Amino acid sequence: MAECMDEDMDQGPFPLQEDLTCPVCQGIYRDPVLLPCSHSFCRECLERSWETNRKCPVCRVVCEGDQAITNRALNSACESFLKENWRPQQKRVNEEHCHLHQLELQLYCVKDEEPVCVDCVTLHGAHQLLPINKGAPLCKEELNDRTKIFEKKVESFKKIKQKFTSTVEFIKHQAGQAEKQIKMEFERLHKVLVTEEALRLKALATEEEQKIAIIEELIAKTGRDIASLTELIKTLQKEMGNEDLPFLRNFQTLKRKAHWPHDDPELPYNCLLNMGKHVGSLSFNIWKNMQAHIKYNPVVLDPNTASPWLSLNPELTSVKESSERQMAPDNLERFDPCVFVMGAEGYSSGKHRWDVIVGDNPKWIVGVCRESVVRKKKFTMSTDRGVWSIGLSKGVYNALTPKRTVLAVEQRPERIRVKLNMDKGEVSFWDGGTAKHLCTFTNKFHEKVFPLFGPGLHSTPMIMATGKMAVHTS
Repeated sequence: MAECMDEDMDQGPFPLQEDLTCPVCQGIYRDPVLLPCSHSFCRECLERSWETNRKCPVCRVVCEGDQAITNRALNSACESFLKENWRPQQKRVNEEHCHLHQLELQLYCVKDEEPVCVDCVTLHGAHQLLPINKGAPLCKEELNDRTKIFEKKVESFKKIKQKFTSTVEFIKHQAGQAEKQIKMEFERLHKVLVTEEALRLKALATEEEQKIAIIEELIAKTGRDIASLTELIKTLQKEMGNEDLPFLRNFQTLKRKAHWPHDDPELPYNCLLNMGKHVGSLSFNIWKNMQAHIKYNPVVLDPNTASPWLSLNPELTSVKESSERQMAPDNLERFDPCVFVMGAEGYSSGKHRWDVIVGDNPKWIVGVCRESVVRKKKFTMSTDRGVWSIGLSKGVYNALTPKRTVLAVEQRPERIRVKLNMDKGEVSFWDGGTAKHLCTFTNKFHEKVFPLFGPGLHSTPMIMATGKMAVHTS
């Protein structure tokens, strides 16, 4: 009977079966969904169709967002139809035929980028339609262009990968330099501590020796007194053993001898070690004495921002022109091609002050800049570029404003003092030797500000001056 039913069904679909057939897969609906345009499809068929564009596969109406809703009534009808053993043979979808009209795909829609049949022409309106043999080369040409772009990108990525590899090596080099510098500094400080320890132990041993010598002298003197007193006791006892009359005749003499004019021995004042001097606040006193061996720099340089044409000393406290371009990664922080370097610490608030020794350099720039200052292309140094600075060029001192302001400088300053007041929005420049004011900029700083240095292309280094240190106790 099932065979007869299949034979009958092969002759043509039942009217009900046609109503329950998905226009895409030509099979009975599975989990049907309904679109606002009133067309229904299997959920899986619709999702597959929407992978290319979100249009109704039948009427080509654009569907915004997730507008497909479950068609419960249609789903129940399909389930009832299948339960009554009216299960038809599912038509196999021919990928070379239109899912909607079951006609051969002979045309290509340029706008929708999909093959269509001749009956789909009305659904594609004014779209440009090409024969399949002309549409395919067009698409291949587009993908070929993209392939060429990707090939160039692969070559670019290879260079970038090599740059990353070089950066890893540079980081290792930085770590090696830092480790060497740390070990050298700790070794130097360790020698200072060893020397300090030796001096303190020597002072302790000297006082111990002196105090013990005094006590030992007292011990020796007390021993001599004991001997004298013992001899005197024997003499008096011997005389007291004489007859009464001779004893009495000699009594006054014996009485004068029975006299001890010396004070009793006792420990002298301050005879013990001065423990407070040797161990009191020991770590603080050691630290206080070590100040003579420690330098403090209000500003140290950030080598990661330094132009490849600049050379910094290991302590990051001086900068000068490099005789050759340094091998350094082209990281985002680095100035290139401009020849500048920034301080390692930026400021968002508070008052700050530092001195820069410019010496007899014929050209230099000293100032501050915002963190977002341009670093990868040349630019004119001025306040409207986020840089507040002064400089020397061709014998003229200028405040680097957009139109340049010449500074009246009577005596060539070898030290420039920078004072930054973030709360007031002021940065001022002074002659560090004479304390004469040079100029002041006012600005509302909306981001972090960093010290900025341009030593010029000269072999004389620009040096970050050391600051004063003071110990405050309370």
